[in-house]
Amino acid sequence: MTVSRLRHIPGIGVDIIGDAADALADPDVLRLENLDTDLRPPRSALEATHTAIDDDAANSYLPFQGHGSLREAATAHVGRIAGRVYDPATECVSVAGGLNGVLNTLLATVEPGQEVVLTDPAYAGLVNRIRLAGGVPRFVPAEPNGDKGWSVDPERLAAAVGPATAAVLMMSPSMPTGLLLDHRHWAALAPACERYGAWLIYDAAMERIRFDGTPPDHPAAHEGLADKVITVGSASKELRMIGWRVGWVVGPATIMADIRLVGLTNVVCQVGLAQQAVAAALTAPDADADIAAATAEWRHRAETVVAQLDGYPIVRPHGGWSLLVDTAPLGTSPAELSRRLLRLGKVAATPMSGWGPSGDHYLRLVFANEPAHRLADLRARFEASLG
Repeated sequence: MTVSRLRHIPGIGVDIIGDAADALADPDVLRLENLDTDLRPPRSALEATHTAIDDDAANSYLPFQGHGSLREAATAHVGRIAGRVYDPATECVSVAGGLNGVLNTLLATVEPGQEVVLTDPAYAGLVNRIRLAGGVPRFVPAEPNGDKGWSVDPERLAAAVGPATAAVLMMSPSMPTGLLLDHRHWAALAPACERYGAWLIYDAAMERIRFDGTPPDHPAAHEGLADKVITVGSASKELRMIGWRVGWVVGPATIMADIRLVGLTNVVCQVGLAQQAVAAALTAPDADADIAAATAEWRHRAETVVAQLDGYPIVRPHGGWSLLVDTAPLGTSPAELSRRLLRLGKVAATPMSGWGPSGDHYLRLVFANEPAHRLADLRARFEASLG
């Protein structure tokens, strides 16, 4: 029997497609289903990880809130982008990956039955965590515009915030769309969050993976939001440290004590062997250049997919690791296209059922995990699957 908190929480689909692709054991299959990347983590992180293996202090639960070096690195990182100063002792806690940070933050800010505003389409993992925390997702549609990418109206976003709103959960670039948010959205949200006492939870996992060459626009840098923003960061995407399972939450001390308590009650602590490595990657002298180089490669791969699928109903991403295909004009469903692509085209791709109300229309292609030369025949694979 399924307990009530799970009745409206579907899976995310990625595991099913990933398992099916693994079962084929065929190296010719393009792995476009899972949010992985083959780009190596920073050298400083690898060296620090090797060193930690022989460090007894790294083989410990303590300190529960995260090693001091990691919290110092995380607060300096967030503060530099947001243009603020955060106290690593009272305004930061380390978590076991970004999504653990999101769940802990939701559990600390959302009463059962309250709403959490987010854009649609949205990563099913975020939607499911809102529901697991007892919250109600309130979706604001993002508009697809082919080669111009995705957009969301700032006023429509702000209008979704009301008396029932506990939090606004935003990600930029958004996953899976690559939607970018900017000062217009933050300016519209500031008075709404103030009026209704809502938190703005900012998922910063991909904030520097932008294809327009501009720096991230952090909501805490904007007047009226500084004391309302809780930033959740992660080493998994920008730093390519997926297996390390380390993230951080940075925000006002008034709420961080509760988020820390949830973490202590939930996962307890993050991977001890990994924390110094993440701190090293965040503070390395070449950290910005490292992110820029990785982003340039991901953009090249995204452009390769866009060129290969020219004429197909795809929406160009402005950042991140994935893009979407609208299957309705192709006369099929995302699930059926996914099956045909794997069977006939040797392409693993995830249908987006449960990824917001519009998810039933889209198939996600992750371009971060395959080199451009492996993507060069993607059109032929689609034609073989649809023909």
